[in-house]
Amino acid sequence: MADTKKSIIVLGGSYAGVSIAHNLLKHAIPNLPSKESYEVVLISTTSQAMCRPACPRALISDDLFDQSRLFVSIPEQFKQYGANFRFIQGTATELDHSARVITFDLKAGGTEKLPFHALVIATGAATASPLLGFTGDEDGLRASWAEFRKALPAAKSIVVAGGGPTGVETAGELGEHLNGRAGYLSSKLENPKVPITLVTAGSELLPILRTSLARKAEDMLTKVGVTVVKNARVTAVAPEHAGTGTVAAKTTVTLSTGKTLEADLYIPGCGTTPNTGFLSKDLLAADGRVDTNAATLRVDKAGPRIYAIGDVANYARPAVHLILAAVPVLAVNIKKDLLLDAGKDKAAVGEDRVYKEDTKETQMVPIGKSKGVGAGGGFALPSFMVWLIKGRDYWLWTVGKLWSGQQWNKEG
Repeated sequence: MADTKKSIIVLGGSYAGVSIAHNLLKHAIPNLPSKESYEVVLISTTSQAMCRPACPRALISDDLFDQSRLFVSIPEQFKQYGANFRFIQGTATELDHSARVITFDLKAGGTEKLPFHALVIATGAATASPLLGFTGDEDGLRASWAEFRKALPAAKSIVVAGGGPTGVETAGELGEHLNGRAGYLSSKLENPKVPITLVTAGSELLPILRTSLARKAEDMLTKVGVTVVKNARVTAVAPEHAGTGTVAAKTTVTLSTGKTLEADLYIPGCGTTPNTGFLSKDLLAADGRVDTNAATLRVDKAGPRIYAIGDVANYARPAVHLILAAVPVLAVNIKKDLLLDAGKDKAAVGEDRVYKEDTKETQMVPIGKSKGVGAGGGFALPSFMVWLIKGRDYWLWTVGKLWSGQQWNKEG
């Protein structure tokens, strides 16, 4: 029976959660004594995994991506593991780390509690705008896109808040879609059909990248009808829930400079909020993320065999490439802990694997369908390379093997 098994619960169905679940099922469970007595239980608010970086383009139209590749069924990707895997569509509401029990609300209704042998917190972070990621489940995201798309043809002005990649990419995609792109010899697009304003609190866009690349991005944005306002923070919007509760409201945006902007559409593309509402405050760092051992990815304060990975954890800055680098490290450490608990000798299971964050300048930011700025490993990349690697389809070409688990066929 499922309830007699030792449950290794993974909370979260995006890059971190799906990847660590595959890794455990491929490399940890098969090497445990009595492997049939263990199960990996993945609990996710959504039954679909999605290439979230694609949202700035995907929100415009379903025609811009193959939907069968943009969204994939999580349960379908794990059928290969049989009785060692269980999927639950639900949302964690409370972690009792002392009693080692997780409480969650089921999508189908009702609340359940599940004891765990090991727990991986991979719940990610929520975007302010429901256009830019799962703030609920896949149905909510699609409904937000439908509402926005219905309003888009009549929009005469758009404001996007946020000078990071999401804000820049969203403004760039909308700018090119609505306004086209200025000619090669033009420094800016004159008289755009739909003026777009991108507001950033920073002195430059894209703070991860060097100033020269940030300014190159700004130049590219002006060519698709985007005006950048720097050193200004959005302090209020009216109506109050514009951009968050409803994505298609005419909005008055008030800036910290005292200036107000009128927008037919407003998109808050700045920052994310870690999905940690179900956790005790004593497990959180000052920034609201899970206080995680930066070397081992264990949550030391929570007790044995509790871990965190991805945007919800504070061991590294939020970035997909850093998540994927952390997955093998965490998987090896979980496997080691499970083997020790099962009675294996410490000398036989080896030492902890240690994670070290790659802090070199690495970020790619498409601006429209054919341009972009970025760096990889500390080296600036030409616009063509940003398009080739990311801008063509916002990483969609990379996720098939990740969702299916093929990317994790080799351990470590």
